[in-house]
Parts: sequence; C-alpha cells; structure tokens
Amino acid sequence: MDCAYALVNDGGGIQREGTSVLADMRAVIAQSQRVTLLLAASDVTLLRIRVPPLSAARLRTALPNMLEEKLMTDPAECVIVAGATADGLRTVAVVQRAWLERLVHLFSGLGASHLSAIPAQLCVPHQTGVVSAVILEHAADLELVIRLNEQDGFGIAVLPDQAVSALQETLQTLCAVVPQAPIALYLTPSSVPACQALLEDGQHDRITLFADNWLRWVTAARGVTLNLMSGLGAAGGSGLNWQPWRWAIGLAVVALLVNVTALNVEWLRMKREANGLQGSMIQTYKTAYPKETAIIDPVVQMRQKIAAAQRASGQAAPDDFTSLLAAFSEAWNSVMQGGQSLVIAGIEYHDRGLLIKLKPDAQPPLDQIKAALAQRQLSLSQQNAGVWQIRSSK
Repeated sequence: MDCAYALVNDGGGIQREGTSVLADMRAVIAQSQRVTLLLAASDVTLLRIRVPPLSAARLRTALPNMLEEKLMTDPAECVIVAGATADGLRTVAVVQRAWLERLVHLFSGLGASHLSAIPAQLCVPHQTGVVSAVILEHAADLELVIRLNEQDGFGIAVLPDQAVSALQETLQTLCAVVPQAPIALYLTPSSVPACQALLEDGQHDRITLFADNWLRWVTAARGVTLNLMSGLGAAGGSGLNWQPWRWAIGLAVVALLVNVTALNVEWLRMKREANGLQGSMIQTYKTAYPKETAIIDPVVQMRQKIAAAQRASGQAAPDDFTSLLAAFSEAWNSVMQGGQSLVIAGIEYHDRGLLIKLKPDAQPPLDQIKAALAQRQLSLSQQNAGVWQIRSSK
C-alpha cells in the first residue's frame, strides 16, 4: 500500500519526500518523534454548529446527541472532535471510529509512538475571498479537496469511468461545486499543463493554477489545532501524545499524507455493495408486496408474509403449536423413551414458542435433548430453573 510522505525537521523544512509502501517505512516511523496523519478530506466531515457554553467534558458528551440529525450514520460509530469557534459557530470534525482505529493499529504496529491525525482539507493553503482546491492523484482515481474558508472544507472522491477523462471530470466537479467564486487550484507539477489546456472559456480568469508541493501542506498544518486522535480516548493507545497540537507541531519531524482512497478502496466498495444488496432486497419486497409502505427489514418481513400465507392456506408453520409440540414429542421420546409424566409438569404456548415446565428435582439429559431438538430444527433455552423454552430454528 503506497503512501505519500514528507520528513520534516524541527524548523519545518522538508528533509525528504516521496511515495513508499508503509511496510518499508517502519524504521523511519519508529525513529520519528511524531507521526502526523493528514486524513483524506473525503473521509472527514466538518460541520459548523452553534453549541451552548459547556465545559470540554460536557461538550464531548453532548455532541453525539447534537449531531444525530445531521449525520447519516450512528454517532456512536464515529469519532467526534470539537475544534475552534469562529463567528459564533464551532467547527466539529466527524470520522468513522472503526476506520480511525484501524489506522492507529496499523501505525502503532509500525512503531509510531506519538500519533496525531488532522483533516487534510484544513491543511490546504487558504486565501481570504478565494476558494482553495487540491487535486490529489491516486493511481487512476482522483480526490478533490476543497477549502471554502478558514474553518470549513470537504473532499470528493472522483472515480472516473476512463482514466483519460479523470482530470476533466474533476474540473467539471469543481466548477459545479464552486460555480462563481475565484479558485486557487493546486495540482502536481506534471498535471498543470494538461489542466491548463482543459480550462474552458471564462475559466482562465476565475481559476488560477499552482504546482502543489509538500511545503504548502506543512506550512498550513502548523495552524491546525483539531486532532482527531483526541476523540479515541483509550482506543488511541497509551503511546499517544495528548499535548495540544499547537505545542506539538514544533516537535514534529514526520508528516504523512494518508491516501484514504488507496487505504480505503476496499472499505468503500464493500459499503457500496452492501447498499446495493439492501436496495435489491427492498425492490424485490416491493415487487412482491406493492401495497406495503413501511419497509424496515425486508428479510424478516418477507418471512412473516410467507408464514402468514402458509397459515392462510392451511399449512402449519414451523412455529405453530401443533408443529412445535409434534417435533418436541419426537425428540423427547427418542431420548427419554417416553416418561413425560415423570418429568414434565406442564406445557404452555406463548409468543410462538413452547414453555416446558419440569417437575421439582427432575434432571433430564439436557445435552442429549438439545441435540435431538437440533436435528428437528428446534432450539432450547432455559428461562429459569425448571423452565425450558422451545422455538423453531427455521
């Protein structure tokens, strides 16, 4: 897995830069005083919200509830960190917890002792009245990083159908997102001529092209105080340095640009596949039952519909009383050779399951009965002493 990186000295100068496989950087990472990850803008959401005057601890507790309606995922699955306040609004950064923990585990395994993580969109050079944008290249895919102002920015992963049209599609996306404001666009030096040729009439005056370099990122990162590692708590590892970022930036000797598109391609594609599968199941359910409006779990609802249709046609469902009792009797007789009256005190039917009440001091062979029930697709659980619950496993 390739990763763009820069080695930075105490004064902020670039000692070395390039692209390398993370596994080959173990020695450099282990010897560094600090490793700073620039998290891809497409994976970090920045929100600007009004917050009441709360202490840091109380604000940390209140933020998930305050952002619940603004997020498309469960806030409990996210790391949420509050940043600076400007114009009465607080900047809040949100990132997937599982993914950030994967990065912590990965870099800790490579020997990183002090780990920080900041949003890449806040490391883009910013000019007042100008929207700054960076086009980052990751093999055939591109990422568009946009910084709208000092406190706000976002990223868009561009996955073109054809590699030759990737840069043109990215420019079209940029112009659609920022239709009027002047733009300072940073690209790799080799891409500047190609991008200049793709600019349409009227765009030359609005879009100014610059050759991107690591020094711009390092300089802009000095002013970033928002460290997403502070939101992990104990999960961040005991080796993490929790000093404020402004003080810690003076000790930084390594800055790593984490290419989230490269690190996370499989993660994103699996998520898209899961969404597609869920959509297919919902569409199948709607086709079978077009009058249904509330679809929460199509698989469970489909099973319920099929069971209801079977009962309506006179066919006994696996969790009907007669089906459960017949299967239980077969399993019991195969183990006990009869003898219900010596052990069983009563049988009741509740919530699509049998409740078997045993006589006091009765000790039937539980493991053997469970095995016999499993052969008949039944499950046994003990509600309390002397009471079994039998349910269908189908």
